[in-house]
Amino acid sequence: MLEKMGDFFDARIDRYEEHQLTCIESAQEFYPFTASCLPQIKDTHILDLGCGTGLELDYYFEMVPSAKITGIDLAPGMLDELRHKFPDKLLNLVLGSYFDVPFDENTYDASVSVESLHHFTQEEKIPLYIKLRKALKRGGYFILTDYFALSDEEERLYRAELLRLKKEQNIADDVFYHYDTPLTVEHEKEALLYAGFSSVAVLKSWGATHSLKAIR
Repeated sequence: MLEKMGDFFDARIDRYEEHQLTCIESAQEFYPFTASCLPQIKDTHILDLGCGTGLELDYYFEMVPSAKITGIDLAPGMLDELRHKFPDKLLNLVLGSYFDVPFDENTYDASVSVESLHHFTQEEKIPLYIKLRKALKRGGYFILTDYFALSDEEERLYRAELLRLKKEQNIADDVFYHYDTPLTVEHEKEALLYAGFSSVAVLKSWGATHSLKAIR
């Protein structure tokens, strides 16, 4: 049975970090790499989409301890864990969907998302990316580290299976359920460019996982 997105992650909070770091190929490399791609300047302001327990922040706060993080996540247990991990850091944590939560414009030096956006379609992402681009300061950028479909056919198969399961379980389209439907890298880049980002580049890859940098 499909589970609602927030419920899925909260039910696994006790073993979430261990799973992410030991069961996902190269996770112990791509989390610190992602952190290293964010601005290395004092008091920088970062928007974290689907922040979870902040695994990349474990590394980032070592580099920039004064960073201010605005994190958005659907799972209240994840946000509680993040607060407990970093009680002395500047955290503004928002419970909700990053599709629905309003972003202040021209506010953030950079944004980041790790292992979160592979659940959504290109059509769902474009309005989010338009909103995100406006939230970044001039010269700001977005670091996306996620896993991607390796072909158009694989992308279609993931999506078709989700639609089949939702129909079988009589699930409404306007509710987010946990099921992976990654885009190809090219389709992800298309969505970001369509949203107005000036350039998108792949910074590094680990099998199906890639880090992308989209410049405002």
